[in-house]
Amino acid sequence: MPTLLVLVGSTRPGRVGLSVADWCAARAITDDRFTVQLVDLADLALPMLDEPAPAILRRYTKDHTRAWSAIVEAADAIVIVTPEYNHGYPASLKNALDYLFHEWRHKPVGFVSYGGIAAGTRAVQQLQQVAAALQMVSAPTAVRIPFVAERIDDQGCFLATEAMEQAADAMIGELASFHGALLPLRTAVVPARSV
Repeated sequence: MPTLLVLVGSTRPGRVGLSVADWCAARAITDDRFTVQLVDLADLALPMLDEPAPAILRRYTKDHTRAWSAIVEAADAIVIVTPEYNHGYPASLKNALDYLFHEWRHKPVGFVSYGGIAAGTRAVQQLQQVAAALQMVSAPTAVRIPFVAERIDDQGCFLATEAMEQAADAMIGELASFHGALLPLRTAVVPARSV
């Protein structure tokens, strides 16, 4: 069964991203098309990018980079859970994306965003540009959660609306379809170029 990486993009203390990611992971587990791995960037604790060579060269010198590379390499599809900070997405998320290149290529990515009235829409718009630069394919459907604080119960659990559940299910289905379509690109043997 393919692996879906659900990535918590915010590391801020008091964030609700982990509750939202737990909900998303549970939807994907129920869908039963993926094995689900949830990774919290706060737990990963990547320092600001400290590799001397560009990620495209894949010359990693740090153990934390090699560990992060192995996590993303093992994923067949990704869901990024992100808040919107000042019309953008968190620096922690950009940093994690920039550490790698080949590990992201030809993989489908979905977005679950949350915030105030804009529901993280601008963060996702920026992330779609970055995903394209990393040669990922964005799922057409995204889950957008406005006024997220109102959707957290007394136990800290996220309470989705029916529309959010439908969007999540559609996105997971798209990721499964895109995974199948992109798999030949990921497994193709690329001949060495002559110099």
